[in-house]
Amino acid sequence: MTSVKNASQENGKRGDAPEPHWPILVTLLAVGGLYMALPRSLTLGPRGLLLEIVCLLLIPTFIAMWTGHHDAQRRLGFLILGIITVSMTFSLALLVHALPLHTENPKQLLGSAVALWASNVLVFAQWYWRLDAGGPFVRGKTLGHMDGAFLFPQMTMSEEARKLAGEEDWAPTFVDYLFLAFNTSTAFSPTDTLVLTRWAKVLMMVQSLISLAVIVLLAGRVVNIF
Repeated sequence: MTSVKNASQENGKRGDAPEPHWPILVTLLAVGGLYMALPRSLTLGPRGLLLEIVCLLLIPTFIAMWTGHHDAQRRLGFLILGIITVSMTFSLALLVHALPLHTENPKQLLGSAVALWASNVLVFAQWYWRLDAGGPFVRGKTLGHMDGAFLFPQMTMSEEARKLAGEEDWAPTFVDYLFLAFNTSTAFSPTDTLVLTRWAKVLMMVQSLISLAVIVLLAGRVVNIF
């Protein structure tokens, strides 16, 4: 582990360009769209309110990014993600409460559970992406970092193996964290990635519990229908 870390520090170099943020924009809008698909009884306020808030906060966020105010951009990003997380958790609690009451249409409940499961993946992928190794801006300064919360397979490869694989300048991007979040929600484990820090382990446990709760709700509702 130490030798890999030293090799990474010696061979890591500053990225030529920052990591693109368009996947984050698409993900935020997707979560807002999924929230709009929920019935009114399962949302915190009007169904379109979350998407409107996200779009409104994205304006100063991109201004901060374009003007180089990375601290402000980071804080705004956490604010947006926090609002989305609270909204998703609230809707999940309402879904759990509504299921035994049989007050909602079965198809709506099943669709809501699927939307919340997908939102769970997208939201936690963003948490991992924003928190790991100081966030994307800090990670971009040195490629192949080894001081983060997650140890991806490419980080354990020797310098020679990375060169042969064409991954000598490899660094995790949002897709890697999305893959990590997807595996956590489906297999309830990170599969190919080691989790190194306590905060990451706690987040992954929370994500797994949310995913398990939604899957149990789906299974229970299907059994009741048939």
